Amino acid sequence: MHITPIPHPLSATVRVPGSKSLTNRALLIASLADGTTRLTNALFSDDSRYFARALQTLGFDIQLDEANHEMTVTGLGGKIPAKNAELFIGNAGTAARFLSAFLTLGHGEYILDGEPRMRERPIGDLVDSLAQLGAKIEAMQNAEGGMQNSEICPPVKIIASGLPGGKTKMAGDISSQFLSALLMVAPYAKSPIEITLSTELNSKPYVDMTISIMNDFGVEVQRNDYQSFAVPITNYQLPINLQSLISNPQSPISTSYSIESDASAASYFFAAPAICGGTVKVENISRRSIQGDIAFVDVLAKMGCTVQETDNPSTSLRAGCILVTGHSHLQGIDIDMRDIPDTAQTLAAIAPFADSPTRIRGIASARVKETDRVHATCAELTRLGVRVEEHEDGMTIHPVEKMRPAVIQTYNDHRMAMAFSLIGLRFDGVTIENPSCVSKTFPNFFEVLETLR
Repeated sequence: MHITPIPHPLSATVRVPGSKSLTNRALLIASLADGTTRLTNALFSDDSRYFARALQTLGFDIQLDEANHEMTVTGLGGKIPAKNAELFIGNAGTAARFLSAFLTLGHGEYILDGEPRMRERPIGDLVDSLAQLGAKIEAMQNAEGGMQNSEICPPVKIIASGLPGGKTKMAGDISSQFLSALLMVAPYAKSPIEITLSTELNSKPYVDMTISIMNDFGVEVQRNDYQSFAVPITNYQLPINLQSLISNPQSPISTSYSIESDASAASYFFAAPAICGGTVKVENISRRSIQGDIAFVDVLAKMGCTVQETDNPSTSLRAGCILVTGHSHLQGIDIDMRDIPDTAQTLAAIAPFADSPTRIRGIASARVKETDRVHATCAELTRLGVRVEEHEDGMTIHPVEKMRPAVIQTYNDHRMAMAFSLIGLRFDGVTIENPSCVSKTFPNFFEVLETLR
């Protein structure tokens, strides 16, 4: 797909889909609750569909209304109906991590598998932590080759008879999703769970998000900063739609849960005016978002963009609109992005247009995502003629006066396709290979991108 430049400053309003991170967490927690929850503004993408279908395969009543962006989930109070199931989750890392922990609550044998790339994405630290809690999970590939726990990847077999619980230790610098998975299932273990981290935690905002959603469903996590966490034995409660209650106090209590627009997806539209100039307004998201990637607007502000916010009370208590305006000069920055690694490629795409070099640090964890995102980003910037230096934990990107035309390899990574399409808004020479890979989280990305015109 060739990206046609926009030769004028932007003046556009867009809305991006619901958050993948929020949708998948809410799907799991609603399945554990006792009763029916309607998820509004839910994301319908490859990842969320894999997760929802896996839950349906396990016997849960999950009603999907794609036209209205709604998922209705009937939870069973911590019980998993199916005694045996084979679940295929594509390359959905979130689903793989969350389901690995979720399935330990069942009673039976479950196999979890995915695409070839998923078979290269380690979940051994999560498996080890679950084993410390009494769970039994077996690696199914290279099982006779003396595999270290840290090397375990799907497919795995979960032999479940409920999760005993207790104390466990885990590393925090591999994937915060491991910790989130344990936290969300912990209320239904047989005894209280205490988790201690053996390293510093990466992507802290994603753990904050998990704890916030658990709180929305009535479970409070006790924590000692980001060093240890304790979860009581309890039940998730159906959420009350406070906005509906405020607007109509006499109405029946609603058990709907509104999903914010995806901050990671919004980052591409926040970034567009940094390249093209002008202003883009992104609806249904605010600086009060519980998504950590909303901090990307602070990165843009440091580079010289203007960030403003307006309220939009008609959607939800946390929703609003954010406007980003780009100016004639973009400053390079030196920044640690360990807490918002999913937006590092977005920054890398706008960095060549800055007045000075940009150093991105702290994203070593991005090497085990859908692809090795550090190496892939450096390779494709180099293909465009940008001088870039690859580091173990990131990259240094230098300004460029003239790029050369290139077909951008996406490595079947949705974020490569979306980030590098931004360069094509300014430079007439960018063609995106395999653009359909955006279906993983943002199926209509290129349609929304066109509205910037």
